[in-house]
Amino acid sequence: MTAATGTVTVEAHGRLHFGVLDLRGSLGRWFGGIGAAAPAPLLRLTARSAAQVGATGPDADRAAEFARRFLDYHGVTGGAHIEIEQALPPHTGLGSGTQLGLAVGRALAELYAVSADAVALSQAVGRAKRSAIGTWVFEAGGLVVEGGRARDGDGCGPLIARLELPSEWRCVVAIPAGSPGLSGPAEAQAFSTLPEPPLRDVEHVAHLVLMGLLPAAADGDLAAFGRILTEIQQINGRWFAAVQGDTFAPGTPRLLIDAMLNDGAAGAGQSSWGPAVYGIVGDQAAADSLVGQLKRIVGAAGDVYSGPFPSHGARVWRAAAQ
Repeated sequence: MTAATGTVTVEAHGRLHFGVLDLRGSLGRWFGGIGAAAPAPLLRLTARSAAQVGATGPDADRAAEFARRFLDYHGVTGGAHIEIEQALPPHTGLGSGTQLGLAVGRALAELYAVSADAVALSQAVGRAKRSAIGTWVFEAGGLVVEGGRARDGDGCGPLIARLELPSEWRCVVAIPAGSPGLSGPAEAQAFSTLPEPPLRDVEHVAHLVLMGLLPAAADGDLAAFGRILTEIQQINGRWFAAVQGDTFAPGTPRLLIDAMLNDGAAGAGQSSWGPAVYGIVGDQAAADSLVGQLKRIVGAAGDVYSGPFPSHGARVWRAAAQ
């Protein structure tokens, strides 16, 4: 298989994880979840064909490993050089590993003319074994609901619903400095020790998503969407409190969520294990006001972003060899 000449650039958004649907698995499937594409920060990388696999820039080692997995999976004998121009902050709850793996896979698929959608890319680079939110956000953006995986399998959770959120809504994302969220073996260990949530809780979350969150998104009802999302986050937080110590990660993440809800956010929560948190408001003026409040809390060491929810997936550009 011969690689094309020139370069391929891929740009992808981080993902916000709004909640898990089922940690019991009593119907034969577990996990599942809801989430959306984050307005910022962005991942951007460029790949070109090469004799060997190599990478430069932040997260270079992980990018090179994803490239080797993809090439081995498809039996490609060539290599690639990957330049990471901008990386998502790792272990902050924005799905940096999945987005990086999918972006590398997409770039190499373009270089080597491999036909692969986001699910196939996930399989090739070894992602989406627990949450598929990042996979579906990479594919098309928007608000997504995925159906989890069979208890005895590790396939990518199927896409159950996708909606574009109103263009005037704004998402504010705050990433405080401090302890990183769980990932890798530590995350797997945490999931293995979590107590099973009450069946009533699991049923209630499903009801809230199907008859509350999705209809509110479709109707453009920000107040209902925010209220229901916050309730889902509170329930999920109780499920994970045994590991993270509280409903949300203690310290600054909890302070940020409280500040957002007190300062006009219709809804707020923590993405995955954090420390990234988010709030949703109705327009840019409200977002600007909230950003100012949060910057005072996170200080110079933290970051705050805002913008509309992206309604598109990863973007790809090809450039001919010079």
